Amino acid sequence: MLLFCASLLPAVAQIIPMHDQKHFIDSLRNEFDNGPYFGLYKDNYFTVGTTLLPGQKPSKTNSDVKFQISIAQRLTKSTLPWNTFIFLMYTQKTFWNVFERSLPMRDLNFNPGIGISKPFFNKDRYVGKMTLLIEHESNGRDGTDSRSWNRISLSGSVLLDEWLMVHGKVWIPIIDGQNNKDILKYCGIFQTGVTVTTPDRKFGFGLTFVKRATRNLSVNTIFEFNWLFHRKSNQYFFVQYYNGYGESLLDYNVFHSRLRAGIVIKPKFFSEF
Repeated sequence: MLLFCASLLPAVAQIIPMHDQKHFIDSLRNEFDNGPYFGLYKDNYFTVGTTLLPGQKPSKTNSDVKFQISIAQRLTKSTLPWNTFIFLMYTQKTFWNVFERSLPMRDLNFNPGIGISKPFFNKDRYVGKMTLLIEHESNGRDGTDSRSWNRISLSGSVLLDEWLMVHGKVWIPIIDGQNNKDILKYCGIFQTGVTVTTPDRKFGFGLTFVKRATRNLSVNTIFEFNWLFHRKSNQYFFVQYYNGYGESLLDYNVFHSRLRAGIVIKPKFFSEF
């Protein structure tokens, strides 16, 4: 609803005096605050795919299902100092070896967190937000398969135009897992990316780079494509290509190159990364 309103406002704003622009910002903020308190946080998807590594043929051990569930609960309106709001988030990512006989869940990654976020408005439109987040990530196992770490992260997303968004995230790690002390070398120290959509929002493309803690320019790369089934729905055909380390916590230090396809449900505003 907010994005729809924002798309109509530029033409109206041309005939409104500058001293009335604050009215548009207040109206947009009210739309934001009066929206649902509970909703999606990151993309929610269900995909299936296999390896693209040279010399490897698809098999039951390198082909799998990957799905993600991500939700958020806003605890306040944007009425805290500097028009910020507090929220809780939870993301769960699962790697499921459905082609093996017993259909084992190879790895489950749990990612809860609490954050404070500030939405930004510029004259007549919503332009993005900045978030300070405290988050934990682990795979819930014990012994030698246990993996966990914590992050204090600062992220931002900016809508440069209705069809173009850039995003970035940097974090301070607190590594408490005994079996993943070198996790920054594989899962990175910051990330940045861009998303592009067609004017009718039927097609979308995303590219994210995660910089690993190495001396060279090594990065983990995530490319995504989505195609809206119907303009009144929120379900997309989804393709994701992951190339690099750290896709799952259990084998964070193993290189993967995997292409998967499936269905994704996206948040109303834009996805978090």
